Amino acid sequence: MQKRFEDHVVLVTGAGHGIGLAVAARFAEEGARVVINDLDPARAGQAARTARADLSIAADVSDKSQVDAMFDRVEEKYGRLDVLVNNAGNIYAARHFLEGDEQWWDQVLGVNLKGAYLCSHRAAHRMARQRSGVILNMSSGGATRAHRGNVAYDASKGGIEAMTRAMALDLAPYGVRVNAIVPGLIRTYDISDEDAALRGEVVPMGRLGTPEDLAGPTVFLATDDARYITGACLVVDGGVLVQQRSVPLDTFPLSRFPRI
Repeated sequence: MQKRFEDHVVLVTGAGHGIGLAVAARFAEEGARVVINDLDPARAGQAARTARADLSIAADVSDKSQVDAMFDRVEEKYGRLDVLVNNAGNIYAARHFLEGDEQWWDQVLGVNLKGAYLCSHRAAHRMARQRSGVILNMSSGGATRAHRGNVAYDASKGGIEAMTRAMALDLAPYGVRVNAIVPGLIRTYDISDEDAALRGEVVPMGRLGTPEDLAGPTVFLATDDARYITGACLVVDGGVLVQQRSVPLDTFPLSRFPRI
């Protein structure tokens, strides 16, 4: 493993498990001083031990006071920040649009979109003063396509991609790059091998992705090899978005639609 991030400080939000944990571990393997954030203190601490990260900080990224406290702690400990990975997100908020309410909308947009804004805003000020830095946002195929039962989630990810492009323009003169990663169908929670195989049938590469499949491309976007890439969305989905075919399994089938 190359040590491309020695003396670099990397903050990964929502890194208590899944994609965030895999990304944090990969940065640590490459020599970075990694800070792991998660909403749950115990999970953040365990993830830091698993990934061999330097520091864990529990914080709700949708709460400005908690975000400010987290960044203050990073500043006090390291005096710099080189990479921010905005991975924290609510992916368990499937709800039919007719059954949605304001609380549901605010919670999903608060974590997925506002959280990325709050963290990016703090990181950008530090990086602009350094005249260097990379901000990476986690998007979804729902930003440009659509999932049944996920209006709020898809809206948040569409906002992420629009924000990525606009931030890239505003921050480029300060030496700060901003890009997004677009994961496909990733096996980030416990399902049976049978269910995983069934869901993987829709993927041209024949399987669900793993968190580790996202770690390499995410880290690549923070390296000097990607120094001329900004405002881009890198799709890592095994070919899902480029295909046109019937989906054999819908995670939000018509049987879950409300009866009106």
